[in-house]
Amino acid sequence: MTEKEDNTVFIGKKNIMGYVLAVVTQFNNGANAVEIKARGKTISKAVDVAEIVRNRFMPDVTVEKIEIKTEELMSEDGSKSKVSAIEIKLKR
Repeated sequence: MTEKEDNTVFIGKKNIMGYVLAVVTQFNNGANAVEIKARGKTISKAVDVAEIVRNRFMPDVTVEKIEIKTEELMSEDGSKSKVSAIEIKLKR
């Protein structure tokens, strides 16, 4: 696993504070940057996580980069579908 993968938090169906804790833990363990990634309906949750980390827990953290894109996924029946994705890079 590379350092980039170690410092990545993938947003899913858990509650927001769980992801906030994961990001803060990464920074407290010495990471200089943490990337938050999400797809589809969880994009808004990723933005919430980044803002809670910046505004409530770690005011010295800044948003270095936000990247939006479309990813193509293969479903179980073999058809392809496109889904929006976001990557938010936070830096200390």
